Amino acid sequence: MKAKADKSKDGLLQTQLGFVTSSVDPTSCPSMYVGKFGMEKMKESVAHWILMHEHPFSIVEEEGFNLMQRRGMPKWREITRNTAKTYCINVYEAEKKKMKSLLKNVNKISLTTNCWKSKNQKIGYMVITGHWIDESWQLQKRVLNFVHIPPPYRDLEIANAIWRCLENWGIDGKIHTISVDNASANDSAIENLKIYVKNKRRLLCEGKLFHVRCCAHILNLIAQDGLSDIKDIVDVIRDSVEYVRRSDARFKIFSEIVKQLNLPDKKLVDDCRTRWNSTYEMLAAAIKFKDVFPMFADREPHYDICPSAEDWTKAEKVCSVLELFWTAMHIVSGSDYPTSNLFLNEVSRVKVLLDKKSLEHDIFIQNMVARMKNKFDKYWGDTNLLMSIAAALDPKCKLRALEFCFPRLYFSGNVERQITIIRKTLYELYSEYVAISNIEDESIGEGQRNKLSNRDLANVEIQSGWSEYAEYLKSVESIHSQKSELDIYLEENCYIFEKDKKDGKDFDVLEWWRVHALKYKILSILARDILAIAITTVASEATFSAGSRVIDKYRASLTSDTVQVLMCGGDWLKKRFGVKKKSLSDKKAIYVNLPLDGDVSKV
Repeated sequence: MKAKADKSKDGLLQTQLGFVTSSVDPTSCPSMYVGKFGMEKMKESVAHWILMHEHPFSIVEEEGFNLMQRRGMPKWREITRNTAKTYCINVYEAEKKKMKSLLKNVNKISLTTNCWKSKNQKIGYMVITGHWIDESWQLQKRVLNFVHIPPPYRDLEIANAIWRCLENWGIDGKIHTISVDNASANDSAIENLKIYVKNKRRLLCEGKLFHVRCCAHILNLIAQDGLSDIKDIVDVIRDSVEYVRRSDARFKIFSEIVKQLNLPDKKLVDDCRTRWNSTYEMLAAAIKFKDVFPMFADREPHYDICPSAEDWTKAEKVCSVLELFWTAMHIVSGSDYPTSNLFLNEVSRVKVLLDKKSLEHDIFIQNMVARMKNKFDKYWGDTNLLMSIAAALDPKCKLRALEFCFPRLYFSGNVERQITIIRKTLYELYSEYVAISNIEDESIGEGQRNKLSNRDLANVEIQSGWSEYAEYLKSVESIHSQKSELDIYLEENCYIFEKDKKDGKDFDVLEWWRVHALKYKILSILARDILAIAITTVASEATFSAGSRVIDKYRASLTSDTVQVLMCGGDWLKKRFGVKKKSLSDKKAIYVNLPLDGDVSKV
């Protein structure tokens, strides 16, 4: 069957449905396709592919890539890496225009930022990520900038770099909060940035909520204190895991022992040494094989670093404490759902655990927990205001959450005082939103009045006769002062949510506020802005993980401007097309597969 061909406007032949014979040369074998082929559109699609999946520009020059393209599209013409780069820049500029248009309709934006040094380029970068909740009550997150920061990395340089980015996006008057880790340079930088923002507009609550300390970083600091007590033990267990996995023969022996002991667990985990949560996962997995390692040592004469029984006992004690930190870390580090309303409950659970462990008679645990409690007390005061307000704006919690959690966090004589402070701050914040709403209403009303025709004005005069009746009512009836939206919200019972066993869905706080937005017109706007705040810089750190892949040893010569194109453009396109990356922790797991027909493999 022959395919019909029509001459298109650009001179290319449009091939209609046809059958391909198996005798055709595979290097030019076309597939069946319908429609007009456009090389320009294909170049743009290739740019999308490169940006979304972090491919090098040179991939378009590989023979395998072009073979694949020619098989599907006989009219495909090879392009160079420079052409691919040009189209990536064009796509970036087009997407940036869309982003600017999108941000014009956003009232308040919360930021997260962090700094990172490229191992291959030996230069520093700063990533700025914007967080907001859109009109459809969907949580949005975008990488706004990935910029080179020249040394020295001082507070003023950091503040100026952030401010330049905000001005470039036209959002310098919309910044609500900024979340950073606990480096001293960041403290000074945020104070400088606060001055810049104040020159644009008044900060809510006199700027008390502007600086958000990364809660994940605080949990990291406390957890690292716990791990520091068993540093040598961690090294021995880590080296043991690595010793097993480096050789297929040793791996097979280890697997056979696991099968002999009939253990249900099937994996060891290789950790990232700089991340305590990864080290915890490595320890927790290895502990399940604590009986295997001594037996492995008996069969492997060169294995001389087997952890002792005492080592395993101490590791288990530390893991019993860190397990809750690990759980809390996972909950508050999410980027697909609000987290600011979740931290109060998690931090109260951590405090209860530390208090309980401090009463144990084990000296090892007492000493470890004492240091962790000191660090907890040091940083909790810097986070309690925002987290408490966010919890109060969760309809499951309201002020009841404070009544439940604060006795765990404060001495009994200080609980009521702290609740009063939070309640007062919440009302102050709400009053500021009411004032802003009134100004906007007056502005809209003035504009509408200016548009009234003479006929409209005549109607207003006729209808205004009812004002005399209103004055009469005021004189004969007592009119009670109306309750505010916040009064009504807090007086109503907390929303009781029970997870459906069938769908297993968690409570969607944004959906609740979307449904009740008409009832709480002003309070819902306040809730939207508070719930959009990212309480960790994990989103920024995830971008650095992508950065380390983009700036590998083969692409260390990329300019900082090109790096920004790749990082920001890739992030925007991933959101546009719904592309998600697997978590890094998934890639760290090494599975111990039991021998099947003599085959042992690592996944």
